[in-house]
Amino acid sequence: MKIEIKNRWLIVGGAILIQLALGTIYAWSVFTKILTDPSGIYRFTATQTACIFSAGLFTFALVMVMSGKWLQKTTPRRVAATGGVLLGAGYILAGLFGNTFITQLIFIGLIAGAGTGLAYVVPIAVGVKWFPDKKGLITGLSVAGFGFGATIWVKLAGSWFGGLLNTTNIFGLPGTQSVFLIYGVVFTILVLLGSLVMHNPPEGYAPEGWKPPAFTTSGSNPIGRIEFTPMEMLKTAQFYRLWVTFIFSALAGLMVIYAIRLFGIDALESRGITNAGTIAGTAMAWYAIFNGLGRIVWGSISDKMGRRNAIVAMTLLQCAVMLSIYHGFIMLGTTFGLILGASIIGFNFGGNFALFPAATADFFGNKNVGSNYGWMFTAYGIAGILGPQIAGYYKDTASGINEPIVWMTPFIIAGIACLIGAIIMMTAPAPDLQKSELKLRKA
Repeated sequence: MKIEIKNRWLIVGGAILIQLALGTIYAWSVFTKILTDPSGIYRFTATQTACIFSAGLFTFALVMVMSGKWLQKTTPRRVAATGGVLLGAGYILAGLFGNTFITQLIFIGLIAGAGTGLAYVVPIAVGVKWFPDKKGLITGLSVAGFGFGATIWVKLAGSWFGGLLNTTNIFGLPGTQSVFLIYGVVFTILVLLGSLVMHNPPEGYAPEGWKPPAFTTSGSNPIGRIEFTPMEMLKTAQFYRLWVTFIFSALAGLMVIYAIRLFGIDALESRGITNAGTIAGTAMAWYAIFNGLGRIVWGSISDKMGRRNAIVAMTLLQCAVMLSIYHGFIMLGTTFGLILGASIIGFNFGGNFALFPAATADFFGNKNVGSNYGWMFTAYGIAGILGPQIAGYYKDTASGINEPIVWMTPFIIAGIACLIGAIIMMTAPAPDLQKSELKLRKA
């Protein structure tokens, strides 16, 4: 069944449904306290829970490369639907059989991660083709559900209606696995519904009254006029500058996604606060909300100030927050400081997912953005390994010390990485204009 798209904003609605489900990967912190409880039923180490999270992020990024290639040969709807089935199956299997580190690593890290990678690129690739006039904004809107979805899954599991982790016991399964099972069914339904409107526009489509921008040599060039294949893109210096900056910028946000609950509990309990788990969960939720908002706001800002300038501004702000979060936590008061810091970091982190796909489309063209951004997104997979593993390593080597100072070295490393990313983008020239002009003349 193919739904005729009479209003291009239907694409955005379908994209949000898909991304709401995919955002579950950012809700992982809600499970880490239970999984690492030394007197609980799982008794994972902090490094093991970080490995599951990192495996999901890396598989997500790796499969996106294959997803982009498959997208060129088949329909967007088929790619998205397949991703939804895999995502749901991973969580359902983790619910039924995920009582060990290895099974959770396979089902959530690998299978669900692969499903996320397949489905994620579809709304972006379809969206920029329907909205070449609003690439930054529409990319932000298309992936905003990812951040907002994380809020929903965190709060449902942790506190809404008493918290599913505390109230569910399906088939006699523990709370964590019961939640995995419920989520798997819900995720499958959401992605399948969203996939119904994932269709490319007709060949040669352009919004009414819109004309492609002229080819110039300033700013982030060329803008939609030159179409690079993935192999051509991989030969440009601009790709690697964007790619490395993406790694450094994403590393900070992914570290905090993994660590915010553990850090929050350590920090709050060190100040004598007894409901630390609830407050840390609230900080996670605000992180996710601002993650979604950041995608929309940074995308819109970049349409006005240029993609490169927006990336520089975003990474510099993230650097400042990561380097000051510990002292800001103390000076601004325990609860408020934690929530404010988490919100700003989430806001900046969300901007990555509007700015880098839009920049990829700007620099290397709209036609192959699905496969091109798949390669760009491998940066996220690398950051997904580095960020959580750095945090997990420093936590485990603290030998049971539950003081917030344990987390300061990882935060400083992430802040410096963001600063380096900003410097790289400040000094990055436009894409290879000689090659671009040659291709344009041939066209």
